[in-house]
Amino acid sequence: MLKPDAVHRGLIGRLVARFEDKGLKIVAMKMARIDRSIAERHYADHKGKPFYEPLLRFVTAGPTVFLVLEGMNAVAVVRKMMGATFGPDAEPGTVRGDFGMSKRFNLVHGS
Repeated sequence: MLKPDAVHRGLIGRLVARFEDKGLKIVAMKMARIDRSIAERHYADHKGKPFYEPLLRFVTAGPTVFLVLEGMNAVAVVRKMMGATFGPDAEPGTVRGDFGMSKRFNLVHGS
């Protein structure tokens, strides 16, 4: 999933190219805005934490690109490519290490 900050910053093409360059195939892709009720269910584990409301506002603020990727060890490859959850902790060469701006604006989600 390419979060609203990736879309807003015009990084979709660059990020998709990174996945393809690693041999992953895009079998489905859709751009849509996440409804608040869906975001609430997705982040239910964080309810009551100080960052919960800002997180919901962020993920519902603009369009998100949803990708289904396929390939050898796709889950492990994508997780490694994304890097540590928080951009400042992510290794250079990873999506978050190269483009992440803060803990909240970390561009991607994989599951």
